[in-house]
Amino acid sequence: MNASSNPIEISFELAASRCADLTPLVYRRLFEEHPDTQAMFRSDGGDLVMGSMLALTIEAILDFAGERHGHFRLIACEVASHDGYGTPRELFIAFFAVIRDALRDLLGDEWSAEIAQAWERLLVELDAFTAATG
Repeated sequence: MNASSNPIEISFELAASRCADLTPLVYRRLFEEHPDTQAMFRSDGGDLVMGSMLALTIEAILDFAGERHGHFRLIACEVASHDGYGTPRELFIAFFAVIRDALRDLLGDEWSAEIAQAWERLLVELDAFTAATG
């Protein structure tokens, strides 16, 4: 298996080697930074929903940052569905930054300038992509 040269993918690979499940890290940060979001998740089965949502988001991020085979289109679909839920667009976009920040904290010294720059570009591109959606 060849090692990835994509810094976004590398950040997730490094994180996976340190942590079996990013869900608690990501959602703890989300709820700390945006306390109003906790009420958006039902208490019964919420962990499954959060884990599933994060897994789909990571898959979409990796595709968006990579070859764009189609999984990234989920982002556009979710923009529309979250609009329907009344989720502000800024909060939708903030979730991507929360994921980045959770990875950065987890990776510590392994968070390189190249990874940081790639994530900054990705967040700008995601913001533009979601702004063009709907």
